[in-house]
Amino acid sequence: MRIVLRFCFVTLLLLVSAALARAQVFSSVGVMTSTVMQQHQSSFSGLSARVGLRSARIIEGFELLPYVEYWRNSARIEVRDHTITHTITSARKDATLGADARYTFQRAGWRPYVGAGLGVHFLSTEVDAPSLGLDHANDSVIKGGLSALAGITFPLTRHLDNFMELKYHHLRGDSQLKINMGIAWKL
Repeated sequence: MRIVLRFCFVTLLLLVSAALARAQVFSSVGVMTSTVMQQHQSSFSGLSARVGLRSARIIEGFELLPYVEYWRNSARIEVRDHTITHTITSARKDATLGADARYTFQRAGWRPYVGAGLGVHFLSTEVDAPSLGLDHANDSVIKGGLSALAGITFPLTRHLDNFMELKYHHLRGDSQLKINMGIAWKL
């Protein structure tokens, strides 16, 4: 069932992208790095990419931003108890597909923006602690969540922007706050 759902989602994404390319609504392509702070965990890094879609039919300043985000956090702990060494390794990762609607305030120079959106998070957890009887245990879950963002873009050249933003993903039990910094190529 999961494979069919993923295949349908990717197919829909490709069809929508092809239709949008024909309509010439792409406004930018951006990549970013994130400092991720997930509920009940320390901070770690992630990567993201997104495209900006703009239509002449929508109010000036509004964009739709489909995105893909990924982060992975792992830890390894070794505890020596006399002659025995207990090793525990864990990994947590999240691959997110989503879209945000963003409004950029029109002004010269730097431009602030706000937005909100939806995302589908593919969360996975793996734990390996053989000396404790836990051999390669894993759990995966798919969660939908709301997101909110606010940021500032700084034009570097006519076609290149630098941006910084704060983004919050509301997931039940797994909420995430991200500090994003990146660069966008305006088409």
